[in-house]
Amino acid sequence: MYDVVIAGAGPAGSVAAIVLARAGARVALIDRARFPRHKLCGDTLNPGVLAILKRLKLSSMVEACGLPISGMILTGEGGETVVARYPSGLVARAIKRSDFDWALVQDAVASGANFFDETTVLEPIVETAGPQASVRGVWVRSRDIKRAIRGTVTIAADGRRSRIAFNFGLSRHPVRPRRWAVGVYAERVAGTSDLGEMHIRRGSYIGVAPLPNGLTNVCLVKPSSAPDPDLADPLGAVRAALAADRVLRERFARARFVTPPTVIGPLAIDATNAPVPDGLVLAGDAAGFIDPMTGDGLRFAVRGGELAAEAALRALADGWAGLHDRVTELRRQEFQSKHRFNRALRGFVGSRVAVRAATAGAFVLQPVLRSLIIRAGDCDLCDEHPDEKH
Repeated sequence: MYDVVIAGAGPAGSVAAIVLARAGARVALIDRARFPRHKLCGDTLNPGVLAILKRLKLSSMVEACGLPISGMILTGEGGETVVARYPSGLVARAIKRSDFDWALVQDAVASGANFFDETTVLEPIVETAGPQASVRGVWVRSRDIKRAIRGTVTIAADGRRSRIAFNFGLSRHPVRPRRWAVGVYAERVAGTSDLGEMHIRRGSYIGVAPLPNGLTNVCLVKPSSAPDPDLADPLGAVRAALAADRVLRERFARARFVTPPTVIGPLAIDATNAPVPDGLVLAGDAAGFIDPMTGDGLRFAVRGGELAAEAALRALADGWAGLHDRVTELRRQEFQSKHRFNRALRGFVGSRVAVRAATAGAFVLQPVLRSLIIRAGDCDLCDEHPDEKH
């Protein structure tokens, strides 16, 4: 019997495991994949999440191995460009998500958590004592053997398609927007620099992030649905988007794609108002996901994992009375303003008129667009810890 069972060993789950194990809790960390594993992501940790990692003493690998990113380039369809560098010498770090996740898992194990990879969470263990059901761990399958891993607290950090969150009706896919992402790694991309790139087009965008060892992350995000032929040939969709783009076509003319494409979607996940049963805390994408054009998904994951761990410690010490309301309020205070910002930006990208007007007047609007890029980098979080700036 564990104190806390965590479904999902992405950043939210691993950070929760680290915080809990450091506090002396008995922790089981579970993931269906064999680690290290590939994960579609923009592969960039913005200045805000780096500040959180440094506070948690988890930033050493990223600082040693990650490529410094000094800001962002934003382009419009006609080639209009806005460049914004992060203030006060702040940087982001670009690193493959597989390397980052594996480092966090190793930190969790070093802190005392028990790690079970290649173990699929099937469903929550639900027990009824009195009028209310509660979660007491998860049923898992590993090497064709089904078994129970029991815990006083269960943290669902098992991603956008969380079996636990969907089981209780706590998450859902919104009707709109329906965006899908296609990601691939490339070599020999011309014109990369120490800046991340966001190329906004009509209803879609292409993210380009330089990585260590000469790799470049390319991610196409576009409206789509399951029957879309682009999803049947995702690499072809990326090639076609790049070849048709006046800003990017020459830069990718000699590029070589070195990995198979990865496709995920629909991207957005909404949290519902369904009651969360006692024994359960949500973290990471399982608690809601905004599509990642601002590059701050890892900030939500890392800070969300920390909040989930703090809630679990509170539940172990004092029980569940009023805890879910407190967690909801803490998450609202932490994330609501940024979620609104992301939704507004997402709506902006979806509007042809807005994109055309903003990029056509890029020179006039450059100060505003620069402030948006800085906001997207969560640089305000670094201001809360001035001694932790990079």
